[in-house]
Amino acid sequence: MVTRGVNDLLKELADKYENENFLTTDPSQFLRRFKKDTDQEVFSFVAAMLSFGNRKQFIPKIELLASLAGESFAVWIMSGAYRTSFLPPDEDPSKKFYRFYSYEDMYAFFDELQQILRLSGSMGRFFRESWEYYASADDYSLDRLISDAFPSSKIVSKGKNSANKRIHMFLRWMVRRNSPVDLGLWTWYSPAKLIIPLDVHVMEEDKKLCLVPENAKADRKTAVLLTDRLKEVWPEDPCRGDFALFGLGVDK
Repeated sequence: MVTRGVNDLLKELADKYENENFLTTDPSQFLRRFKKDTDQEVFSFVAAMLSFGNRKQFIPKIELLASLAGESFAVWIMSGAYRTSFLPPDEDPSKKFYRFYSYEDMYAFFDELQQILRLSGSMGRFFRESWEYYASADDYSLDRLISDAFPSSKIVSKGKNSANKRIHMFLRWMVRRNSPVDLGLWTWYSPAKLIIPLDVHVMEEDKKLCLVPENAKADRKTAVLLTDRLKEVWPEDPCRGDFALFGLGVDK
């Protein structure tokens, strides 16, 4: 149960940090790099999948992809132009692009994105149709559906027990409405169903507030538990707590 003091603190921090200034250093700075919804969806997804590790290292990598794509990231993917403009050093696809992901890994990722876009025209349409088909399955979730759509890609996280932080961050971007940060393009999905993007840094702040047990691990079980706690504060929009927990880490 969330105490009154913690409730008030979380609301205060969310009000303080959910603003346009949040976009200056966060990966969400890439959400509006392109103007069309179709481009925003696919580029945001790529940005989310690469957003781990040191920001000074992954942000330039995402910037590079945006510059190579030109006016439309979706067209860059659908046309297969990434095969001719996104080239590895010495034309060796085994060379690393970022951390443990090689150019070959990126091509496999882009190939599966290409299949989705060619099939449905946009990521939003593809996953809306998929969700409507599978929504009646009790053990199916939207993050799992996204993972399953990329069976060959190492870049998209897998596993029913994984916190899948980057996928849930992407979903926050796509689903939350009326935010100066998040896009809210996927109006067919409820913000109340979102799961908090959980990593070890967020979890440490949660433990200080007694939102999760001291021995909790950064897995799906803990992410769901934390989300349930945040629903006590924001019943229809638990992922607003993501800004509060970020702010807690900054303000400490």
